[in-house]
Amino acid sequence: MKTKREDIRNIAIIAHVDHGKTTLVDELLKQSGVFRTNQEVAERVMDSNDIERERGITILSKNTAIFYKDKKINIIDTPGHADFGGEVERVLKMVDGVILVVDAFEGAMPQTKFVLKKALELELSVVVCINKIDRPEARPNEVIDEVLDLFIELDANEDQLDCPFIFASAKDGTASYSPEEAGTDMQPLFETIIKYIPAPNGDNDAPLQTLISTIDYNEYVGRIGVGKISNGTIRVNQDAIIVNHHDPDTTSKVRITKLYVYDGLNKVEVQEAGAGEIVAISGIADLHIGDTICDVESPNPIPFQKISEPTIAMHFIVNDSPLAGQEGKYITSRHLRDRLFRELNTDVSLRVEETETTEAFKVSGRGELHLSVLIENMRREGYEFAVSKAEVLYKEDKHGQKLEPMELAVIDVPEEFSGSVIQELSQRKGELQGMAPGNGGYTRLEFRIPARGLIGYRGQFLTDTKGNGILNTEFDGYGLYKGDIQYRKQGSLIAFENGESITYGLFNAQERGTLFIGPGERVYGGMIVGQCNRPEDIEVNVCKKKHLTNTRSSGADEALTLVPPKKLSLEQSLEFIDTDELLEITPKNIRIRKKILDPTERYRSAKKKAN
Repeated sequence: MKTKREDIRNIAIIAHVDHGKTTLVDELLKQSGVFRTNQEVAERVMDSNDIERERGITILSKNTAIFYKDKKINIIDTPGHADFGGEVERVLKMVDGVILVVDAFEGAMPQTKFVLKKALELELSVVVCINKIDRPEARPNEVIDEVLDLFIELDANEDQLDCPFIFASAKDGTASYSPEEAGTDMQPLFETIIKYIPAPNGDNDAPLQTLISTIDYNEYVGRIGVGKISNGTIRVNQDAIIVNHHDPDTTSKVRITKLYVYDGLNKVEVQEAGAGEIVAISGIADLHIGDTICDVESPNPIPFQKISEPTIAMHFIVNDSPLAGQEGKYITSRHLRDRLFRELNTDVSLRVEETETTEAFKVSGRGELHLSVLIENMRREGYEFAVSKAEVLYKEDKHGQKLEPMELAVIDVPEEFSGSVIQELSQRKGELQGMAPGNGGYTRLEFRIPARGLIGYRGQFLTDTKGNGILNTEFDGYGLYKGDIQYRKQGSLIAFENGESITYGLFNAQERGTLFIGPGERVYGGMIVGQCNRPEDIEVNVCKKKHLTNTRSSGADEALTLVPPKKLSLEQSLEFIDTDELLEITPKNIRIRKKILDPTERYRSAKKKAN
């Protein structure tokens, strides 16, 4: 018979990116006594991988558990970026309620809507936490109205609309029941979780059912499946069967060899765990997200939503430039293949396909950020390879018409820049859906735009808005193909020969456009060293030395002054490259190059294409 596990609460923390989820979890951990009083604790302790720490974003969902009074609260910190939406959808299957964190100044944002919609569809209880209440420009009362409007817009039921509001400053570690009263600690939030988030239902005596919602991977133990026990009790050395709702014919018998529960930031090994608990299971090699671990006698899979399809793809190619193999540790196609297929262990939104050649692999993901994080991880691990420009994945409808992925872009910009943003996005086939005055002199624009129209736009957007604009996107299904888009209005400056860049050569080249390299850098014929002022590509000789003569002219000894080169980051480089170019990635350098390095071959190929 189903009973409530009153000693457990399972919650996920959901929010728009940068509204303070991870900082909030830090405070809950500190104030529940997970850390010793004298322990040094890093900020955003949940963001464990380097890229998460540097960019200040959460990419992978993380599990932790805290104890408050005599209750165990299992907490899952989720990503806020749309590119990692696949993570959010899955982890919500493990919990009975969510804490929706909303910035007291920014209010409800596109991603707030996306994550809340998922939670309401699963009929989860919601506690709203208005965070950053200490910001000088905070406007909590207006934000409450915005959040309630959002609930109504998303068809929330009566119970969901009657949700409690808590006002917090995660940075200061305080929470209170009203915006006017100052909090002293996180107790109001703890109490609200215990009171409003339902205890998990489950029957300890029923046949076992555990749905795997996340896969962790560890070099020593291999795959680790994380999920909630819906029914039954799971024990070490127990025989079980794996079944999947979407693939009912495939089953496999397994034995549970290691079982863990969460305690603070650690996994603790246990012999058994009952219904309602979130557990980690290792020792099963072929375990996937969406699998249900069941009793051998009663293989009943738990329904599970399909993972969202990828919308964007690029080719990962073995590096074949003249400088190939000089800076990386892993350079062969076998290295590249093994690493990409290993990524599939933990990233369910990713697809990797072999191509006609063994030197290239087609990798598809949820967006540019999704793929750039993978590239950056591989680069740091010592891999050397090349990638092509990101391209969207098209579909066809039943009438044979071409469909392409569409995005909803919500943009907040200072009023004086709204004209240039509207003009630029209209050229990229975007349709303006709405325009309204926002807070503090900002205008909010809403566009429906093809996903390919946003490829390479973020850098330009920051320039157009002098760094003051905020751009958020959300996948909005497939729509009819909108026609060709011209990505780049300027051509490339292409190095003419192999060698080392020299001040004299660069000085002559900089009149033609913006340089990406300085003196003393290794270059090769076909490598792109800058952006041209004009629409066409131009070859420049950056290795050119000055010819010495035995006569002195009056101005000859004046030093040549170079404009500092524009150094492109990985994201900017991915945005910059065109369809006939590649990005060469090594642990030490990122270089842009033409796919065809030989100028004569390149000319022939372009001519052939034009005809």
